[in-house]
Amino acid sequence: MTRLTGNKILVTGPAGQIAFPLAARLARENEVWGIARFGDPAGRERVEKAGIRACRVDLADPDWGDLPDGFDYVLHLAAAIVPGTDFDSALRINAEGTGHVMSRFRGAKACLVMSTCGVYASPADPHHACAEGDPLGGSPQPYAPTYCVSKIAQEAVARFAAVEYGLPTILARMNAAYGDNGGLPAMLLDAILAGHPIPLLAGRASVCSPIHEDDIFTQTPGLLAAASIPATITNWGGDEPVEIPEMCRYMAERVGRRVEFVESPEGIHQYRLAGTRRSELAGPCRVPWREGVERMIAARHPELVG
Repeated sequence: MTRLTGNKILVTGPAGQIAFPLAARLARENEVWGIARFGDPAGRERVEKAGIRACRVDLADPDWGDLPDGFDYVLHLAAAIVPGTDFDSALRINAEGTGHVMSRFRGAKACLVMSTCGVYASPADPHHACAEGDPLGGSPQPYAPTYCVSKIAQEAVARFAAVEYGLPTILARMNAAYGDNGGLPAMLLDAILAGHPIPLLAGRASVCSPIHEDDIFTQTPGLLAAASIPATITNWGGDEPVEIPEMCRYMAERVGRRVEFVESPEGIHQYRLAGTRRSELAGPCRVPWREGVERMIAARHPELVG
């Protein structure tokens, strides 16, 4: 399957950084519904203007209301990524919420559950490409201490639900997604423009596998086609690994600014991902990270281009 057309698709968290551009493009040729808490009215308005049918649902305690049945595909992209140490809340939303979604829409042809590469235990060699069978453990994320733990729990729930409900499922461990709608490179660029130093871990390289939103859209049909019982597990990142300082220096040069780095216990902790399985399931990436970053700069800061 290389294209999704004429389908009824449910997307959770449709206003999110990754979900919005994906859902908006899918809505051009499919009937797309989006569920979220929609605490920000502007976010809901943006979703609806993109042709996505919005419905308010809180995954921690879902009331499905008028949401219809009969979805062909479910893209479960919603996640709570919040500060603080309320693990109970994170587990209710990210783990139990996944069970609610998969139970309610068990009749779908396939369900894609987006996890994170942060579920991996930190490899001794930061340049090691984490593969799907590598040890789990979760990386520390100071900005969201509960996130990785709750995503490991989410994977366990999704694996159980796929078998229990007979729902073909694919678990996709996302790396650094980015594009016109934001992402890690956009946050780094904003810090550079504001003159803030980029925090790095002392004595440890931070290597990521950035993937552009265009490639996420292109690869989604193939990943859905690979959904299975028991669940298929795959990484979801780009084909070009890059160290965070290299990316920052490149962006700083493109916008005519300087970038500084500072060692910090709260430095950026990213993983390089092995992409063999994802490439076999959904094809290679088409957007090199330098090209994608330049497009992102042009879209988000046109005043700096040229």
